[in-house]
Order: sequence, then C-alpha cells, then structure tokens
Amino acid sequence: MTKETCDLQTAVAAVRTSAQRLDVLHAVVPDMAEPDADFRDLADIAAGLFDAPVALVTLVDAENQWFKAASGVSETQAPAADSFCVHTIAGALDGALVVADATTDARFSDQPRVVGAPFLRFYAGVPLVIEGQPVGTLCVFDVEPRKDPAPQLIVQLQRLSRVASSLFSLKHEAHQRALKEAALSREEQRHAMALDAANVGSWLWDIRSGNVSCNAPMLRMFGMEPTKSVQARDIFGAIHPDDRVATLSKLRSAMTQDQEYDGTFRIASTGRWLLGRGRVHERDAKGKPTVFLGINIDVSEEQEASQRTRLLLRELNHRVKNTLAMLQSLARQTLRQTSDPQEFMTAFAGRLQAISEAHGLLSDHEWGEIRLSALLAKQLAPHVRDYQKQIEVHKDEILLGPDQAVGLGLVLHELATNAAKYGSLSVSRGRVVLTARSVEEDGRHVLHLTWTEVGGPPVEQPARRGFGSILIERSLDKVMGSSVKVEYLPAGLTAIVRLPL
Repeated sequence: MTKETCDLQTAVAAVRTSAQRLDVLHAVVPDMAEPDADFRDLADIAAGLFDAPVALVTLVDAENQWFKAASGVSETQAPAADSFCVHTIAGALDGALVVADATTDARFSDQPRVVGAPFLRFYAGVPLVIEGQPVGTLCVFDVEPRKDPAPQLIVQLQRLSRVASSLFSLKHEAHQRALKEAALSREEQRHAMALDAANVGSWLWDIRSGNVSCNAPMLRMFGMEPTKSVQARDIFGAIHPDDRVATLSKLRSAMTQDQEYDGTFRIASTGRWLLGRGRVHERDAKGKPTVFLGINIDVSEEQEASQRTRLLLRELNHRVKNTLAMLQSLARQTLRQTSDPQEFMTAFAGRLQAISEAHGLLSDHEWGEIRLSALLAKQLAPHVRDYQKQIEVHKDEILLGPDQAVGLGLVLHELATNAAKYGSLSVSRGRVVLTARSVEEDGRHVLHLTWTEVGGPPVEQPARRGFGSILIERSLDKVMGSSVKVEYLPAGLTAIVRLPL
C-alpha cells in the first residue's frame, strides 16, 4: 500500500467518524435507518437525468450507509467503509465525485460490489450538506463504464442535493415544532385540568368582538349552561345588580390604568360570592386594550365565615358589656353581704368561675346553643365528691341559648355552693336529684327544671334571705317569663326553675 493510499484511507476514516458531523446527522435525522418516501422522487429524477439504473439518497454514519430513498435497488443499507459515498463526503462540500470505471480506480477496484455482483462501474455523487456538515449523498450508479458526464448534469445533481438537504432540515424543524406543540398542548391540558380540579374559572375576553372564551368551572360559577358562544354582556348580566356597577367600574379602571383587576361580587341567580382577578393581555398599536385575561374563584365559604366572624364579634361585644354590668352588680351585692375580705374573695371568685364556665361552653359553640347536660356537669362537678353517685339527672335533650346558659349557670352554682356548705352535698350520703323537661306552653318550649336535695341534714327556713338566695331568684331576669322558686322543705331544699327556651 502506497503512502498516498494510506493517507487517503486515513482522511476518509476521519471524516466518517467525525464527532461534529455525526452529532449533526443524529440530531437532524435520528431515524436514518428508516426509508422515507418523501425522497423517492429526488432519486427517480437523478436516475432519469443520468439515464442510470440506480440512484440513491444516502446518509453515512460511522458504520453504515443508509438508503433513505432508492431507485433501482431494494437494499436499505451498505457498510460505510466500503462505499463510494464516504469518499464523496470526504471531498469539498460543493464538489462532486465522478468515477468513470471503478475497475481502473485504485480506490474502488477491489471493493466487493465492484469485483462481484452487481459489478458496479460508473458512479457520480454529490454531498448532502446540513448545518455545514456533509451527512450523506445523492448519487447514481451504472454497471457499465462511462465517459465523464456533461458538466450540466453534475450541476443538476448538485441542485437536487441541495433540495434534499433542505428537505431534511425542514422535516427536522417540523418535527421539533410538532414536539413543542405537543408539549405545549399537554401543558395546556394539564393547566386546564388543574384549574378544573381546583374549581378555578378562567376566561379570555376579546374586547372588540365581545366574545368570551371560558372553561367549565367559569360557566358553573355564573349559573350558565355549557355553550359554544359566550358574550361579555352575558357574563356581566349574571352579576348581582347591587354589585354590577362597582365591578364594572373596577374593571374599566384596571384597563385604563394598566393595573390588575381585583374584585368580589355576587352572582344574581345563585347568590354565590366570586373573587375575580385579571389584567389586559394585549393592546393594539394605539394602546387600546384588545384582550383581557382573568380568573374567578368561588369564595362563598370565606364570605360566610367572615360574616359569621363579624356577627360573633358583635355578639362578644354585647356579652362583654352585659358581663361587666353583671360583675359590677355581683361585686357590690357580695360585698354588702360579707364583711370578711377572705369570705368576699371566696364567694366572688366562685361566682366569677360560674360565669366563666358558661362563657367557655358558649365560646366553644361560637355563642350558639349548648346542651343542658354540659352546663350541669361544668357547674356541679367542683362541688361533689362522686358525680355519678351524688348527682342524679332525669332530663330531655335540651339546648340553651347564651342568656339562658349564663343565667342558669349562676343559679346552679349558687344551689351547688349552698348544698356543699349546708345541704345534701355536705355529707357523703347526700344526693341531688335533677329533673329537666321541655314542655310546650302557648306554642313555645319552656324548660321545667326541679332541683331536689335528699339525704342531707335537716333543713330549716333561714331567718333572713342572703345574697345567694336573691341571686338565685334574680339570675334569670334577662330571660322574659322565667322564674325560680326555692322551698326549704325539712327533707331537703327544693328549687323549681321555669325557663322559656
């Protein structure tokens, strides 16, 4: 092997294995092993130009030469090292390789397809160039030797190769666009599904035409049936009349001042509260808004919670004022009845605790209604040794409002305190029997509660009425139609409470 032949083989191998060339080839034509009918016409035209039995559009990688299109053969590949085309891509990018008779050309005379079937003789090929790299060829073959073809034929072959190169690039760009569009479509679908799952209404308003494009949650929020065409006037018309003017004013202001729209309004048909946000998405050459993009979120529960909080705060403020007035009265009356500071603190602290327990229960139930059984347990448990044995309760399921709970809590506290000091709860065998019934009187429910002490020391009518007795009778003054009657029977104190519910 001559030095010239050795150098040629080295140069050809370097081009065939060039990393830069192969990177372009694999990036632009990743499916090079698959024939492509879009290139068949180019192969047929080349065969016709040269009146040749075989024409190929080929791609050459490090190991193989792939036939993307072929005229005159059924094969789809050949070894790259033994190909004519690898020599073509090793030449100048705008050049052509012509072999008049392969048997007389030292580069090809011993190749298998020259010395054996199909006994190739003539070859003419030009490179396919993509992004400055020769990735393949457009070539013709004949099994008969030929003289050098006319220059015009080579020029036509070069034009066809440029068309083939452009087609490869265009198909690659189209494929990349399709991938991006598919990814974008998946992303849009994901966003749409996320908005739907989160019950977020999205909308796009074409201001010039008045058309509104929106998703299903948006239509549901506005109480509208699914439809292909939605107009802005339909959307605005669905807003509650009391909120419509303010909402439209905010929207116009946001559009004029290029600010974000943010507003809360009700839907007329459902009464649901919606939070709307958005901003101008596109403007024309004169700066006028043409497209507005926005979202809506159902905030009815938040509005109801806020309203409930405001009501609770007003109720709490009312209760605090009443409680302060009650505490002042309790303090004055307790002080009048006790001269000993320690006795005053004990009595007053107990009454404060009774009010606190009732307030705690009401606060846990957001100042709504509480169960009588819960109030009984809170007020009586601190005064008994064994609640289950010493407190016997026979009752209906009864709910108490705030005024009833606070007043009855004080009554129960005073009764329990008195029973623990002087009555049935002052001895281990003593008990309190409570009977509570809800009775209908004149179309309204009334609580009849009886407190009966049994098993305690003998009871005598007190010589004078203490503040405790007065407090028992006066604690329910705030509840119209209520009354408390205390009887000092020898067997034990009895109290009868009548309390409209």
